[in-house]
Amino acid sequence: MPEGDTIYRAARALQKALGGKVVSAFETGLAKLASVDDDTPLVGRTVEKVEARGKWCLIFFSGDLILVTHMLMSGTWHIYRTGEKWWQPTNRMRVAITCGDYQAVAFNVPIAEFHTARSLERNSQIAGLGPDVLADEFSIEAGVRALRERAASHPTDEIAEVLLNQRVLAGVGNVYKNEVAFAAGVNPFRQMITITEPEMMAMIEASHKYMKANVRDGSGDGIITYTGNRRTTHSMDSSDRLWVYGRQGKECRRCGASILMRKQGVQARSTYWCPICQPWRASDGQGAKALAALRSVAER
Repeated sequence: MPEGDTIYRAARALQKALGGKVVSAFETGLAKLASVDDDTPLVGRTVEKVEARGKWCLIFFSGDLILVTHMLMSGTWHIYRTGEKWWQPTNRMRVAITCGDYQAVAFNVPIAEFHTARSLERNSQIAGLGPDVLADEFSIEAGVRALRERAASHPTDEIAEVLLNQRVLAGVGNVYKNEVAFAAGVNPFRQMITITEPEMMAMIEASHKYMKANVRDGSGDGIITYTGNRRTTHSMDSSDRLWVYGRQGKECRRCGASILMRKQGVQARSTYWCPICQPWRASDGQGAKALAALRSVAER
């Protein structure tokens, strides 16, 4: 499933390709979108802005119309020069927006809806999002407060499940869930009632640091739709790009222990951790040490 950094990069690329331009053609394979287009055509509207909110992508058109998409497991946005051959079959197209020289195509997008500003405010999935880790206004304090409030209201929740909860933190997905817990030295199955303030701070700082690092490429003027594999380590070797995710049975990059994996939560998502670096019972000052280590690396 695309995580917040993927959607952020997609929205940024869509903004560069379509932002401020007039829609010259619109196609859709979805009946609900087609009905709206029949009643209030997209052609002639201006793309006012494109933005990401957590794992949601929002395209704002003039005349109070907003296209909201969520990729879930299989969806993707592509950008083409108008008339260029698509990389995927036509039957996978769900939305195609043409603005002069550029065309944006959504393939296999399972959720695509039109909203007005008012209906978007009433949408519980979007309006109810927690602090967006990649938002310009995001603060470490807001992220820690969100974890603290969840610990107070749901003390028996497991921390890795909380990190995935978009109502707590928006944008963090399964890869970052694992990497963030490792960076903070927190066992992913610990209950919220056991998580200390320094550990919360370390996880929020790691979330922000890792996700920001993975959207840095493409911040220039060019339209970049792919920047390579996600990375949380400092290794330039693509095979060494992650600390624990997808590394079951391999040696921990820090201590050499064997990385473990088991399914977690109602959705049975894969959770990876190091039993030595992420013990069931944290040692005194472990969160503070992890926080200091993160800040030391950030200052280099």
